[in-house]
Amino acid sequence: MEIKPSGFYEILSPRCTVLISTVDKDGKSNAAPFSFVTPVSSNPPLLLFAATPQRHTLANVRETGDFVLNIMREELLEQLWVCSRAFPKGVSEIEEAGLTERKSKKVKSPSIEECAGWIECRLEFEKEAGDHILVVGRVVHAECKDEFMEGKEFNVSKAKPVMHIGGRRFIAAERLVRVKGSD
Repeated sequence: MEIKPSGFYEILSPRCTVLISTVDKDGKSNAAPFSFVTPVSSNPPLLLFAATPQRHTLANVRETGDFVLNIMREELLEQLWVCSRAFPKGVSEIEEAGLTERKSKKVKSPSIEECAGWIECRLEFEKEAGDHILVVGRVVHAECKDEFMEGKEFNVSKAKPVMHIGGRRFIAAERLVRVKGSD
């Protein structure tokens, strides 16, 4: 079946879905879900998310220069959906969703306590790309709840991170598969 070029991302599924939390210049928090997210460099540690220009998230990142990627879990899917609504600027989606703000270690933007992990970033640069703005952040702190780690590996089976397909369709990743071979 042929797919419209504008819908290509659906077959690049599932995509990691995070809540990006920010604050504006007045310290009011914001959180919005994003699935156009990817690491782009490990040295220096950089990641990218793509935002539409009208998002409060983008405006806040421009005002304060930082943001936090909060790793969502299956049990938080309803709260993630609340955060996707178009609330007026200054209304905290974190509060509206019944989530808890947590002071971040290295940035002004809050983390969200209920999430599996947090990646704190400072704005490195942004670039216009079609109908989105690519926002590249430098990772300044990363942390995961101990219960979701096995040694130094993220335990997908326990955390069940949320992955987006499209619209209201998500998958909770929970099964680890390893490549067999002689390394």
